[in-house]
Amino acid sequence: MLSTKQKSYLRKLAHTRKALFQIGKDDIGGNLIKTVDDSLKAHELVKISLLKTCSFSVEEAAIHLASATHSEIVQIIGRTFVLYRRSSKNRLEL
Repeated sequence: MLSTKQKSYLRKLAHTRKALFQIGKDDIGGNLIKTVDDSLKAHELVKISLLKTCSFSVEEAAIHLASATHSEIVQIIGRTFVLYRRSSKNRLEL
């Protein structure tokens, strides 16, 4: 579980990043979960946006992907959310 200060720091880092993934009409499948999982291993912090054609709400998509990848939701703003999972290399040093 992340503390408030840790979430604030991660939000600051995520602000300058662009969304790595977009979820559209194909919704959340096994391939997307695998690629997000691999991205979390490499970057620890992943920003994802939802297109208007997605059948999920932003909250549902964030919860579903966070539980599937064993990560934590850092922030949800509009149609974009940020996930964090500490990797073995601990690049962000929280």
